[in-house]
Formats: sequence, structure tokens, C-alpha cells
Amino acid sequence: MALPIVAVVGRPNVGKSTLFNRIIGRREAIVEEKPGVTRDRKALEAEWRGRRFLLVDTGGWLPGGSPLDEKVSRQSERAVREAAVVLLVVDTTVGIVEEDARVAELLRRSGATVLVVANKVDDEKREPAIWEFVALGLGAPWPVSALHGRGTGDLLDEVVRHLPAPEPAGGEASEKPAGSSAGGDEAARVFSVAIVGRPNVGKSTLFNRLIGDERAVVHDLPGTTRDTIDTVVETPDGPVRFVDTAGMRRRARIDEGTEYYSLVRALQAIDRSDVALLVIDATEGVTHQDQRLAERIDAAGCPIVVLLNKWETLDAERREEVLAEVGHKLRFLGEAPVLKISAKTGKGVHRLLPALAGAIEDYHRRIPTRKVNEVIRAAQAAQPAPHGARVLYATQGAVDPPTFTLFANRELPASYLRYLERKLREGCDLGSTPLKLRVRRRTS
Repeated sequence: MALPIVAVVGRPNVGKSTLFNRIIGRREAIVEEKPGVTRDRKALEAEWRGRRFLLVDTGGWLPGGSPLDEKVSRQSERAVREAAVVLLVVDTTVGIVEEDARVAELLRRSGATVLVVANKVDDEKREPAIWEFVALGLGAPWPVSALHGRGTGDLLDEVVRHLPAPEPAGGEASEKPAGSSAGGDEAARVFSVAIVGRPNVGKSTLFNRLIGDERAVVHDLPGTTRDTIDTVVETPDGPVRFVDTAGMRRRARIDEGTEYYSLVRALQAIDRSDVALLVIDATEGVTHQDQRLAERIDAAGCPIVVLLNKWETLDAERREEVLAEVGHKLRFLGEAPVLKISAKTGKGVHRLLPALAGAIEDYHRRIPTRKVNEVIRAAQAAQPAPHGARVLYATQGAVDPPTFTLFANRELPASYLRYLERKLREGCDLGSTPLKLRVRRRTS
């Protein structure tokens, strides 16, 4: 059933993401003592006293700021329009500032149900300071300390009181934010696709096009996306979760805490995903950082689909050069699909879902034991292992990705394992999906 939405809004650096994490019960939003860390809407399911709702964290609301501020503010405004309850977070230690008054004015005109959350009331001595916020014209404020949890229970009691009555089961949303599955079995069936790449290569533009909604803030400033955001959409091959991640740079160039945690979240998204879409700016070609990212994704055992974005801007000569770079610099990816797209216009994006369907099929494929041993025997007959080593028996022990256990009479060199992996991929028609080989030495 559709869940009511509770939106957390306010000017920058008042503790919105800290409150979001407190209500969710875990650190999902990146928090740092500086303004402008949150830019995209992030929605996760929360529950209080048996009532489930979607909690939406938003970027700092700064109407009339820079072009990027305006885009972030529009995301907040959209969250307000969709919300059953709006939590306007203010900073008790600072008091009312001009931005608070402007946000409150917009909320009064919206007609939304608004609760003023006076944050950073860490003890009773600070409680008298909350009454200043009555001047915002949105009712009595609720004193809380998002950092320590003080007063959040009373706040959530009031939130639940304003939520609409639960809708009867029956309708099913075609789009669900991360964490909004009704049960563990459904969540397990959702195929996850991470969109990764360097900063400013078009990841968020592609994410918005794939989900058919402007969820991610898109701007020509590198590093706009700070956190991972994801949405589940229905496709002809079943539900797919698309995850937009922050642009990843070399660790040596990461010079602030926010960017470090953005990198950590992006790497975690790769580790949890079933397929990674590696977005490369075709106008720049395959850079050293693109190579490093591809190596990191490959090491995680995650199938890769390479997307050459901004392809329509290249002439014929440059296109040949870029394809040659892909073949040379990303040759370790084997037969990974390479698609030429334009995230901005949508050209070529329609070929993405069929490519994902093939990757999904290979990732879940189970090969009969008889077939596995036939391929291994043929490979050993064509090229025996050195020093008398030999695989006596092989079987597939797991899927996601296909994992094979090789029982050998002695240790197998790494080069020979790569040879067997290539033969298994070719002989079992496993395409570009990563394989895992585990060797067990059989003792006499």
C-alpha cells in the first residue's frame, strides 16, 4: 500500500540529516558540520508505534540563491507538495534568521501540515529559547535534540497523529524509494544496478532518465551528488533498483570529510549491487581514473556495462579513437557490453535494459556439474597445468555471481586459474559476468 510521506525541510546546517538518521535508526544520510552537504532528496521507510511512513531528507532550502541552490530548493518544494506532514527544522542555538522566515512563509502559503522542530535543545536550560519560533506563524515548536535523541519520541507521536488513515492493500506503486519493500522476500528479488563514474560525467542525468523522474539534482558543477539515492522501477524483466552514486575521484584528491563519506557510500553501493553501469565521458575518453574504477568494480565481483555518454557530440574520427581506448585500456573487462548513449537526450538509452537483462541472466545462471567437468577436462587436455597439478573434480557451488569449486591434487598457479576461468566463461556461455574460482587441495 502507498505510504504517507513525512518531509524534513529547513535552511542548510540546522540538523535535518541528523534528525533523519535519528528517526530511521541508522546513519543513512551523510552528516557534517557545514552547510550544503545534502543536495538530493533521500527517502527511506520509517516506523513509529506500528505506523509506517516514508521519511524524506532534503537539501538546505535557500530560495533565491545560486542556480545550484535553486535546484536543491525545488527538490525541497516538491517534497513539501508530496508530504502528509512537513518537519521544519530550525536551530535553537541561533534563533530565527532570514532564511527561516522565508521558508516558513512558503510553507504557510503551501497549506501543508507543518511541525516546527526546534533542534539542538540538548537540555532543559535551552527549552525557553524555543518560543522565539512561534513568530514563524506555524504553531508551537517541538523541542528536540536530534544528536542525542531527546524529545524525538514526543515529536513522532505528533507526526503519527497527523498521518492519514492507512489505505487498504491492493494498489502497488511502480516506483519505491530504497528500503520501502513490504517484506524481505520482495527486497531480495529486486535486482540492483549502481550508476558509477567520475564526477560530472552525467550519472545523475542518466539516473533521472532511467526512473522517469527528477529525483537527483543535476548541475554542471562536479560533485553535485553527495550521497547515494535509489529508486525501484518496474521493467519488462521485473523490478530493478537504480542507484545513483557520488562521483569518485582518486583518494589523493579527496580533501574533505563529506567527499570521503560520499566515496565510502559509492563503494558500498557497488558491493551491494548486481550490475554496475560505468559511465564514461566520451568527450574525454577513457581516463586513468576510469580504469581504476573499472578495476575496483571488477574486484567486487560485479558485472559491468560500459556507457559512453555524450556520444552524439563526437565526430567519426574521435569515435574510433574512443572505441580503441576502450578496447585497450578496459581489455581486462573481457566481453563487457559497451553502449553509446546520450543521457541528456535519451538517445541509445533504450538499449540499456536489454543489456541488463543479459547480465542478470548470466549472473543467476547455474551450470550442470557434468557440463562444468566437461569444460575443465577439455581445458586441461588442451593445456595441462605446470608441475603435475591437475583439477580432479569441479562443481558450481553458488550463483550471484557463478562460483565454482575446483578440487585439485596440488596448488594451481594464478595464471592457470585465469586460463580455466576464461575457458569456463567460453564453454558455459557466461558472457561478461564475473566468475569466482575456489580451489580446494584434495589430500591423499
